[in-house]
Amino acid sequence: MGGAAPMGKAPRTPTGSQGSRCLGIIAGFVLKLGRQSAGVTQEQLAEAAGVDTTTVQGWESGRRPLAAMQIGDFVRLRATLTRLGAPAAVGWHLNEAIEADLVLAAAVDASNRWIAPHQHPLAANVHRRSLTNLITWPITGAMPAQLRSLASTGRRRGPVATRPVLYSDEQARFFEHMLTLTEQSTTPESALLRRQAVYLLGFDGSADTREWLRSEWRRASQRRVADNDVPRLLEARSASVALATLGERDVLDGFTARLSDHPRPEAANLNYWAYWIGELRDDQVDDQFMLDTDPGSWGGVNLVQHLTQRVDPASPHLALNLHTLCALIASRPSLLTDWPHLRAPLAQAVEAGLSSNGLARVERDQFAGLHYALRIADR
Repeated sequence: MGGAAPMGKAPRTPTGSQGSRCLGIIAGFVLKLGRQSAGVTQEQLAEAAGVDTTTVQGWESGRRPLAAMQIGDFVRLRATLTRLGAPAAVGWHLNEAIEADLVLAAAVDASNRWIAPHQHPLAANVHRRSLTNLITWPITGAMPAQLRSLASTGRRRGPVATRPVLYSDEQARFFEHMLTLTEQSTTPESALLRRQAVYLLGFDGSADTREWLRSEWRRASQRRVADNDVPRLLEARSASVALATLGERDVLDGFTARLSDHPRPEAANLNYWAYWIGELRDDQVDDQFMLDTDPGSWGGVNLVQHLTQRVDPASPHLALNLHTLCALIASRPSLLTDWPHLRAPLAQAVEAGLSSNGLARVERDQFAGLHYALRIADR
């Protein structure tokens, strides 16, 4: 639960009493959701946990970061929540929220200063969707999907905040740090740090960041990618996805065309998606797993469901989502025959796609291919 150690003049990742307003805001909000889902007040949680009410208030506001707690105290707090009636998953949500807080606080505090990859919480592991959505929650306002069940069961009185708060100057410092990381991460050891920083830049709408991403995309898309060159493949992917997030969706067409040219990058893309949504369960500390993992080692049902919900023609990431879904079905047609519950939602998504105007030719052909695959599976 600690932060990063110092290196040269680089700032320390704030932990414990080193103070950072951002260090506890996400985990504190998740704790509040967990408490509300159990239907108990701050006073009742304080009594059950053996602390003062002001301590609970400090945890939930972020003034007393959960990341600064002793591990034994933190484990007991999680057990107290579930004993009071919170869902068992709240412990896992708190773990991820603390990791998100560490990333957020390190970035905001460092701003334009460098933190080495082996010390930076952003490079501690390959991020999944659930963690990334926690990190960006205070910026986008979009509640992470894994927390929605907590929010729907919580009892509230009067108007309440709907997300952790990151002030505008803190957001500016966060994105300034992401740019610093991308510009100074030049070694193979910093490839993961750089890639995940580029992805997060896609949530910054500033003109300077948009122009930087365009330059990054031009640079990455013009380089040849060998079958086993994961870093270069992911450079192009991250820049394309980030620009698409900002509304420039056409850049993904070029990236997906490159995937189609090589079988190993295609398999790496499928493995990355499986990891992103949790079908590949083991945490990874670098990107090499995308090439080393046998795509047949994970099921694919959850990924079909995930992508089916994301082939909306209005999605800025349609090109990548649709390409990946087609590649998955083409490589495993048994997913549609052996799991018939997947077919009706997919058929509905395909019908919406084929009736949409403004699709690129390749996208219309891909929807038609899925339509044909569904007809075969229905026989």
